[in-house]
Amino acid sequence: MSGFLVELLGEKLVAGGGEEVDVHSLGARGISLLGLYFGCSLSAPCAQLSASLAAFYGRLRGDAPGPGPGSGGAGAAAPAGAAAAGPELEPEPRRRLEIVFVSSDQDQQQWQEFVRDMPWLALPYKEKHRKLKLWNKYRISNIPSLIFIDATTGKVVCRNGLLVIRDDPEGLEFPWGPKPFSEVIAGSLLRNNGQSLDSTCLEGSHVGVYFSAHWCPPCRSLTRVLVESYRKIKESGQKFEIIFVSADRSEESFKQYFSEMPWLAVPYTDEARRSRLNRLYGIQGIPTLIVLDPKGEMITRQGRVEVLNDEDCREFPWHPKPVLELSDSNAVQLNEGPCLVLFVDSEDDGESDAAKQLIQPIAEKIIAKYKAKEEEAPLLFFVAGEDDMTDSLRDYTNLPEAAPLLTILDMSARAKYVMDVEEITPAIVEAFVNDFLAEKLKPEPI
Repeated sequence: MSGFLVELLGEKLVAGGGEEVDVHSLGARGISLLGLYFGCSLSAPCAQLSASLAAFYGRLRGDAPGPGPGSGGAGAAAPAGAAAAGPELEPEPRRRLEIVFVSSDQDQQQWQEFVRDMPWLALPYKEKHRKLKLWNKYRISNIPSLIFIDATTGKVVCRNGLLVIRDDPEGLEFPWGPKPFSEVIAGSLLRNNGQSLDSTCLEGSHVGVYFSAHWCPPCRSLTRVLVESYRKIKESGQKFEIIFVSADRSEESFKQYFSEMPWLAVPYTDEARRSRLNRLYGIQGIPTLIVLDPKGEMITRQGRVEVLNDEDCREFPWHPKPVLELSDSNAVQLNEGPCLVLFVDSEDDGESDAAKQLIQPIAEKIIAKYKAKEEEAPLLFFVAGEDDMTDSLRDYTNLPEAAPLLTILDMSARAKYVMDVEEITPAIVEAFVNDFLAEKLKPEPI
């Protein structure tokens, strides 16, 4: 286990007091669950999270009192790197948790002051490249974010640790592993006419889990399109249902918004179930449409993009494509991690299709390799033609006007990698991708 953690975190971490902690010691302590806390000292929400997380961390590790039975006495949490007093052959389950702070601070003194009072560990300030790799590996899009991963494999156990702290302050559900959709959704569902149905009515259907709210303008825009998509899919004879999971701020707003929807909803009063669904899918923003197959397995997290790109629903249930044609609706995915983008001259008939066919075997190979490890692929793959959005992207990233032009864009790192050659072949693309993944390419600033 310690070998994996060293690969992920490096040889050394730092404790709040500034002392170094050997990452190998985490394996020796029997750590089985690792929380990665992505944050920044300048963020007020991060400061609030640090306070609630410290209390949560102390309760779980037995270092701080909690309101539940069997709570320990008062006292400050012991440093994360400190050894337990006396021999401990098998750590208590909750003591198998450790947290590592992954900072996006740009000022070392501010970072030191923020980290000083943390009872857990932190990546050293100088490890900026490793921090960025963690952001990309786990598709972090905002702060604060707290995810829990298996300390042996790196597999994500829970993507929304903030809800864990709120919903399970005593850690009774530790280690918060994902549960089947059928178990999380179990209970009554509503129609907007007040009719109540049991969740077993979803059996045998594709399901869209729609996280949305009336106060969110992009949500309302998507809802109008989604109503038509839902109607078309149902009229085509396919079994499909949508479950609205509200993020509205009042039951009155929920009812007003739900009155526009022809599908089902989790009752607004069932806050626990709404929160469990948010935790299950690691929702970081709305609107989000998750599409599931009839077994409850996820088909795509990008239901919003698919609905907007496929108004006639011909490609329902929207299985992910290895290579996407860059568009206004899916350009937001450029911010989710490194993306290979092949720019082509779309005025040349068939150029985009030929480019997709050139990239697809490499994309499929990469996706399959990481899927076998139950990990997300480290690259998304796009073909970009000539339009206003592509022109804006070229301007923003300061790319030459050449076509074809093979690039890898890493927006979070503000870095680009460019392969400007007259002819792009599968061998060139594969070598470019492999060199990027092996960190052999030198980045240029965006």
